Amino acid sequence: MAEREKFETVDAYIDTFPESVQAILQQIRKIMKENAPDAEELISYQIPAFKYYGMLIYFSAYQKHVSVSTAPFKVFEVYKKELSAYKRSKSTVQFPLSQPVPYQLIGEMTKFRVKENKEIAEAKAAKKKK
Repeated sequence: MAEREKFETVDAYIDTFPESVQAILQQIRKIMKENAPDAEELISYQIPAFKYYGMLIYFSAYQKHVSVSTAPFKVFEVYKKELSAYKRSKSTVQFPLSQPVPYQLIGEMTKFRVKENKEIAEAKAAKKKK
């Protein structure tokens, strides 16, 4: 069995896809960076991710869809209506490549996760001070 490629950078991951998918991934990456400007970009679980007060959000591509994943916090509940047209699990939503990718929604979800992660971190810090 062939060993899976180990990615060192987000660019290395994106470069493995056809140009049309690379353009989508680069746009998702740009939207996430704009909505989480202080987040660190990295590879986690062999897919691109952003970290800000803990893991923030992941994105990835597959044969027929791109996915956005996050720890199962409140984001999917908050955007339940907007995400209802898409296949979801507890922590991942799939956007079919055959449909326009909802970049604005991805941006809003990223911004929500930034706020959520910061609030969780601040609550933990406040608890430690007591």
